Amino acid sequence: MKKKLIWILLALFLIGSGGMAEAQVVNKTVKDTPVVIEEEDTEEEDEYDDEDEEDGDLDEEEDDEPVVLGEDEIAVTDKEGNEELIEFPEAMTYDLDSLLNLYMSKTYLTGTNDCEMKDVNPTYPREVYIERLSRIPSVMELAYNDVVQKFIDRYAGRLRYSVSYMLGAMNFYMPVFEEALEAYQLPLELKYLPIIESALNPKAVSRVGAAGLWQFMPATGKQYGLELNSLVDERRDPVKSSYAAARYLKALYKIFGDWNLVIAAYNCGPENINKAIRRARAAKGKTQEGDVLTPADKDYWHIYPYLPAETRGYVPAFIAANYIMTYYCEHNICPMTTRLPAQTDTIVVRRNVHLEQVAAVLGLDIDMLRSLNPEYRRDVVPGLTKPSVIRLPLADAGRFIDNEDSIYNYRTDELLNKRLEVTINDDVPTYTRTTKKVTRKNSRAKRNSRVTRNKRTTARKTTAKKRTTAKRKAAPKKKAPVKKKTTAKKSRRRR
Repeated sequence: MKKKLIWILLALFLIGSGGMAEAQVVNKTVKDTPVVIEEEDTEEEDEYDDEDEEDGDLDEEEDDEPVVLGEDEIAVTDKEGNEELIEFPEAMTYDLDSLLNLYMSKTYLTGTNDCEMKDVNPTYPREVYIERLSRIPSVMELAYNDVVQKFIDRYAGRLRYSVSYMLGAMNFYMPVFEEALEAYQLPLELKYLPIIESALNPKAVSRVGAAGLWQFMPATGKQYGLELNSLVDERRDPVKSSYAAARYLKALYKIFGDWNLVIAAYNCGPENINKAIRRARAAKGKTQEGDVLTPADKDYWHIYPYLPAETRGYVPAFIAANYIMTYYCEHNICPMTTRLPAQTDTIVVRRNVHLEQVAAVLGLDIDMLRSLNPEYRRDVVPGLTKPSVIRLPLADAGRFIDNEDSIYNYRTDELLNKRLEVTINDDVPTYTRTTKKVTRKNSRAKRNSRVTRNKRTTARKTTAKKRTTAKRKAAPKKKAPVKKKTTAKKSRRRR
C-alpha cells in the first residue's frame, strides 16, 4: 500500500512540474506488482490538429472527396463544376452470358474468325468523334458532347463483347425493323432503338414490366394493337411489336416534331416531356398559356435538366449506339459470325394446339418453335379464341397440313387438359359422429384457469373454516343452562 502511495505522489509531482507529458496511472491486477506509469499517446491528436490548421475543417475535406460511382453510373460535370450522376439504360446492364444462351444465339451465332478482336480500345480526339457522327447518313440530329462521349466509351470499352453479339444478332432483326420503319416513312436510324431498349433480347423484361425487343409497357402495347393475356404476349413478337413501335413513334413525332424529344418520350412518356418543357419555360419567365412554342423550347438539350434522371442518358445512349454500330471496326470490335436461319412460313389454326404437339409429330426442336413463336407465353396457341398463327420452317409448313389431325390428337388430355364440361357429384353425403380429442390451446387454457379458480375457492373456504375453528377454541366456554326437570303430575284415580 505504501508503494502505491509513493508512485501516485511521484506521478502527481511529474505532472505538476511539467517534466513530462500527461501521465496515466494504470493499476495492475496482480498483487504486489508495482504500478506502471505510461505516457498517453497524443501523436494522432496532434496530427489531426495540424491537418485542421493547414487544410481547414475536416467536414469541408469530406465534401470535396470524389463521389464513388456504381458500375451502372457515370459522372458528368457541367460548366459550373456541379457533378451529376447518370444511370445507364437497363439494357446496357444485361449479362452477356444470358444473351448468348438464347436459342438464336446458340444456334446461329459463333465466334468470329474474320478478324482478331483485340481488347485494346483506341481513343481519338473529340474532333474525330464529331466528324464521324456528322458522316452518318441520318435525318435525325446526332450531336456530340461529353455525355455522348461517356456512352461511346462504355460501348467501346466494357460492353465491347456485347456489341460484338449485337452486331451478329442484327442480321436476324434489322430487316424486320427496317421494313416496319419504312412502311411508316420513319428515319431508319431508329432501328438502333432496340439496342438500348433490350440489347436485342426478344425475351427481355424490365424492372417495371416492359417486355420485348421494343420494351412496350402493357397499356401502351394494348393501345397500339398488341394482345396481352395469360396465353399470348404479342409484345415479344418481333414483327408485330416492330410495326406497333413504328406507329407509336410516328404518333409521338406528330406531337413534338423533334426526333430527340420523340426518343425521350418513348422512354418516359409524353406527359413527362411536356412537364419538362413547361418547367424550362417557367425558368425563363414564360408562363402564359397562349405563348407559341419556339424551337428552343422543344430542344432536348435545353430541357435536359428538367427531365427524369433515367431519361437524361437515353438520347446520349441512342447517339452512342448509332456511332458504335457504324464505327465498330475503328475500336477493334468484330461482329460474331452469323448463319441465317432457314426461311419460315406461317400456318393459321382455328383450334387450340400445344407447341409440344407440333414438335413431337413433326420431329422439330421445341426450343426452335418457341424461338419462332415467342408471343405464346405457355406454349399454347389459342386457336379457339380467334384464328392464330404458328410460324414454322418453310419445309415443315406443308408437313403440318398433312399431319394436322395427328397433331391435334397427340396427348391432348395431358397437354390441353381444360375440361369443357363437368358433371356435378349429386350423391347425398352421409355423416358419422366421431369423438375428437380437444387439444386446442384455448380449451386447455380455459380448463387450467377453471381448475386454478376452483383451487383458490377451496383454499379460501379451508382458510375461513380454520379461522372459525381457531376462534371457537380461543373463546371461553359458557356453561350450558341446567334444564329443570319437570315431572308431570300423575293424576290419581280415585277408586
